[in-house]
Amino acid sequence: MNNVISIKDGVLTVPDEPVIPYIAGDGVGEEISASMIRVVDAAVAKAYQGKKRINWKEVLAGEKAEKAEGTPLPEATMKAFKEYRVGIKGPLMTPVGGGRRSLNVALRQELDLYVCQRPVRWYQGVASPLKEPQKVNMTIFRENTEDIYAGIEWEQGTPEAKKFYNFLTKEMGVTKVRFPETSSFGVKPVSIEGTERLVRSAIDYAIRTQAPSVTLVHKGNIMKYTEGGFKRWGYQVAEKEYADRVFTMQQYAMIAKESGSDAANKALEQAVEQQRIIIKDVIADAFLQNTLLMPEDYSVIATLNLNGDYISDQLAAMVGGIGIAPGANINYQTGHAIFEATHGTAPNIAGKNVVNPCSILLSAVMMLEYMGWNEAGVLITSAIESSFLEGKATVDLARFMDKGIALSTTSFTDNLINKL
Repeated sequence: MNNVISIKDGVLTVPDEPVIPYIAGDGVGEEISASMIRVVDAAVAKAYQGKKRINWKEVLAGEKAEKAEGTPLPEATMKAFKEYRVGIKGPLMTPVGGGRRSLNVALRQELDLYVCQRPVRWYQGVASPLKEPQKVNMTIFRENTEDIYAGIEWEQGTPEAKKFYNFLTKEMGVTKVRFPETSSFGVKPVSIEGTERLVRSAIDYAIRTQAPSVTLVHKGNIMKYTEGGFKRWGYQVAEKEYADRVFTMQQYAMIAKESGSDAANKALEQAVEQQRIIIKDVIADAFLQNTLLMPEDYSVIATLNLNGDYISDQLAAMVGGIGIAPGANINYQTGHAIFEATHGTAPNIAGKNVVNPCSILLSAVMMLEYMGWNEAGVLITSAIESSFLEGKATVDLARFMDKGIALSTTSFTDNLINKL
């Protein structure tokens, strides 16, 4: 029986019993992955009365892989994600300031998972620093393969750094490196193709979900050819490929220049009435401020790699923390996708049965939705929110809830399964 997810013309075909590879993860990964599998299996069984089920296939990465295979990312792991197309993972440890490169980045680059997709919304019962957290409902499309995360850099004091500096000064005429002898260097590639496919995915998602807007977040006022290029190319793909579905703020500016602000405002009002998606842009630092002051103004966000990293974590904090923030890395062209817990390995609490499994649980909901198994995803989301409304959560959330009841990881998992 075929148990491999396939794709044709951008549409996934999912068998009733697909094989889903998973990486348990380092630190707290084993605990949250075990919780996720239990909850997902129970939800799928409930939703489809035994007609569908997931065949879980553990593959190794990180510390567990190094102990068993002598390498942090075995070829068999990469082969499994390539073959079975859709998978999920717990957190993997990345050394800071040295050591090996991030395994998360390696997976994204090897499979060309160019979209890091992070939905952010508030769940009733969760404490938030905002007065009106219910206004936060955004989905971030973070470009995943370019920008400074491409890993093109050279450490200060090395022959490579000196060679690069000499190239900058002698070949390119650069004079702005203030302390050349002690400078490390990095390269920030941003391409037309990378921008177009990211923005295209964001607009397609907005169309599918009937979102009102897509906002291009950038720092193009300073980095004019990389981040500025992202803004420019993003608008171009919107106007060229989605002319009958969108209205861009560049079009608004052109109408205002030619016919005045009243005509531009009228054109914008008509676009909203026609349910066209408004394509707009904002400088990254202004966006971070605006999301606190008027989060309801934003829906789908398209941005570059580093901006997306900052934005995702700030928005998560606004609705209760990264412990309830799901995430996915997707190539919408090939169908490959790895869903993941968005937090770290938390070694200080590993093995203590206190970790919050909601990030990977909600990422599994994203995975189920991606597979078209929405009914099972709804069951999980409803169970989580019901538990929060009762004040029942792991200690990281319960301590901030009114009359919160702190549950262990396993007790919280049991409570969710009982609610399905």
